[in-house]
Amino acid sequence: MPSPRVSALTKELITDSARNFHWSRQMPKWSVIVEGRELPARPLILEAAGVPPNDPTNSHQAVKILKSHGFEVKYQGKTIDDAENKNRASAEFEALLDRVRGSCKGGESLVEIREREHRDEGY
Repeated sequence: MPSPRVSALTKELITDSARNFHWSRQMPKWSVIVEGRELPARPLILEAAGVPPNDPTNSHQAVKILKSHGFEVKYQGKTIDDAENKNRASAEFEALLDRVRGSCKGGESLVEIREREHRDEGY
């Protein structure tokens, strides 16, 4: 759970903090785009809230806060779009269901096929 000061952040506070935020280290896995600049997600949130770096707020909590305020979030440089991910997962799930349905067609059930394989293999 993010600390109370982190939970109370507004989009304006985050944007204001981003204007003066300087990051000279390697970009971490989670980053955010604020006013055209790519910044590290968790360090920006901690800076905006005015809490120390050892605050218990983790990267995933910081990302959730940034997303809830409408910021573009990236993971290892790739934009994270929840709607796109849901559609992709849904399409992959449908493809899996089609394969399972196809394997169930015919005279024998999957259980019968597996039992026959076990008999043939000597189990």
